[in-house]
Amino acid sequence: MDVVTVLGARPQFIKAAPVSKALAHVGLREGLLHTGQHYDEKMDAIFFRELSIPFPVENLRVGSDSHGRQTAKMLIGVEDFLRKSNPALVLVYGDTNSTLAGALAAVKLGIPVAHIEAGLRSYNIAMPEEVNRRMTDHISRLLFCPSDHAAENLRTEGIVNDVFVTGDVMLDAVNAFREAAFLRTLPEGLTRDSYYLLTIHRPSNVDDPDRLACILRMIETLDYPVLWPIHPRTLARLDVSKLPQNLIVSEPLGYLDLLNALGKSKALITDSGGMQKEAYWLQRKCITLRKETEWVETLEGGWNTLLPPGSEVEIAAILARTPDSWKPLYGNGNAATDIAANLLQFLKT
Repeated sequence: MDVVTVLGARPQFIKAAPVSKALAHVGLREGLLHTGQHYDEKMDAIFFRELSIPFPVENLRVGSDSHGRQTAKMLIGVEDFLRKSNPALVLVYGDTNSTLAGALAAVKLGIPVAHIEAGLRSYNIAMPEEVNRRMTDHISRLLFCPSDHAAENLRTEGIVNDVFVTGDVMLDAVNAFREAAFLRTLPEGLTRDSYYLLTIHRPSNVDDPDRLACILRMIETLDYPVLWPIHPRTLARLDVSKLPQNLIVSEPLGYLDLLNALGKSKALITDSGGMQKEAYWLQRKCITLRKETEWVETLEGGWNTLLPPGSEVEIAAILARTPDSWKPLYGNGNAATDIAANLLQFLKT
């Protein structure tokens, strides 16, 4: 095969949808290797079905573990697969352990790596994602950046060759699937603009009981219902009887249902990286429950606001603000086409 794509987490499945289609269009043979980093049905197979992504050639099924042990298992499995398949190039997305494992295994075998979503920086080295993205950028042969700011980050680190500003492939996905998503129904009792959407998954927020309690107290102050699609692992730790009365807990949502819930909400409250952008593209206000973001452009104009749990600023006051006029960010929705063209050119030379 020409390209092996290593992925393992929900955001990577979404990004792969337009890129895999674009690779096939230019005649590149791609095989997907799933590390098994996400293994819940709602966070895994449903995305392949909904987004018409080719099912993986192999699933390593590494499952959950400490960062070091999980990455080590992935490295072994990815290396074995690459030795068998002998691709001309390895493609990785974003900043997960799957990203780093795929890039490391490939480069040690002398296989060039292409990194989609290169150049992002939160400058918080305590975040595992920051470590993964920095290391991946420095060993990649081709770097596809979502913005000029991301490319500038690479320049300051001495990375200047084969850097392409293509825009964001997640915008391609939003444009491709929003119409189908908005035909879906909301959870019972919810209507457009009558609720907020909450998504939190980072260990710093959900694994710290005091921090999670602080977030829930913030939610309790809001005057509209708050829909929370919650991971079963987080739900198991909570006393449901003590949750805020305005909180509506649901099972994890597939991509189309989540896009629908976001697009019809009053605003998003999240610690996700990708959903900050999706909220912006759908012109929904966003509160990010972190002290920094790698998607700095979304902060301009008041569309996205950083609010670390424990902040003295009231969440309701932020949500009441009117953002500035909306302007396009992260390309024109043709990132996947540009990436496929560049990969084809690279592999021909």
